[in-house]
Amino acid sequence: MELPMVQSTRLDQLRGPVRAKRHNARTIAALTGNPGCDRRAVLDAAGVDKLKLAEQVGFPGSFGQSRFALSRGNAFEAMLKADDCALLREVLAASSELAYQDLGADHDDTLGDRHERTVELLAGARAALVDHPLLTLDVAGQTVYLEPDLIAWAHHGRLQVVEIKSFAIIDDQAESAKVSGAAVQAAVYVLALRQLLERLGRDPALVSHEVVLVCPAGFSLRPAAVVLDVRKQLSTLRRQLSRMASISVLIDALPPGLTFDLSLTPEQLTAALAHVEPRYAPECLSACELSVYCRDEATGSTAALGRTVREALGGIETVGEVLALAEGRREPSEDQAEAAALLRAALRLRSEALS
Repeated sequence: MELPMVQSTRLDQLRGPVRAKRHNARTIAALTGNPGCDRRAVLDAAGVDKLKLAEQVGFPGSFGQSRFALSRGNAFEAMLKADDCALLREVLAASSELAYQDLGADHDDTLGDRHERTVELLAGARAALVDHPLLTLDVAGQTVYLEPDLIAWAHHGRLQVVEIKSFAIIDDQAESAKVSGAAVQAAVYVLALRQLLERLGRDPALVSHEVVLVCPAGFSLRPAAVVLDVRKQLSTLRRQLSRMASISVLIDALPPGLTFDLSLTPEQLTAALAHVEPRYAPECLSACELSVYCRDEATGSTAALGRTVREALGGIETVGEVLALAEGRREPSEDQAEAAALLRAALRLRSEALS
């Protein structure tokens, strides 16, 4: 991640003396799924390990792939890429004469070095299977390196993102939630590639909005390819990225000396988390390692009931306030008047229905 020195130092202080966890397509997809959550934005920008943080404050979650799934995924990818991607070429119907470039082969490369080589390769416009390119994307004013586990495929004069996933396609169908997640992650890469072409002065439309998803077919490791149109995900991603507050603004608003150093006590970490505004929604449970903690913290609030309820009751923060307004035990403020009238009407209709 690239930031001015002062901001970078402040993010290091927030994280504590451990190695930063880097952004990837999955974290960006989750972050843009809830762009109003300052807590996740700050923790992700600082590279805090949210899974360990959740464990430290007493709310462990079960996130990430199982060891079996990781092993299966690594074996599947290695099989596809063996012999200069011979099997992947077959699945993609790509010519055996198409050049193969593995930009991740030199493990001594810095991120900057690999990004430069990615830029050089794409600037040359040579048709090739490009393994392990390193892209960048601006996220809330922060330049984030993306190290996709994918292949960008120059196909018929256009760049096409190829996502390799280990979940199975059975009877021409895969689990919809997994396909949806893969589509959003692929859209992150498409957007990053298009921004790179723009910086090179080339037409970003050269990056296709159709991505290729390669998965095992059935219960074997025999690969199958599916084409996904990610225009809808791209549109949402752009809109959500534009809505996110700047990281520099968020960290400047935090108290001096605030840190999420995992060596602190649970009480100290809980106090630190209270300084960063969350935006909990039930959907967070499938996307954020800290969601169980945030759900407990949101108990009794309208936010815990979901975004639809929270937005319909804008300005009414707690369930207690909702009940008091509905029952007429509390006078609404001017900005609560409309919601209060709806609540009273809803309570009257419920009472009539029950009687």
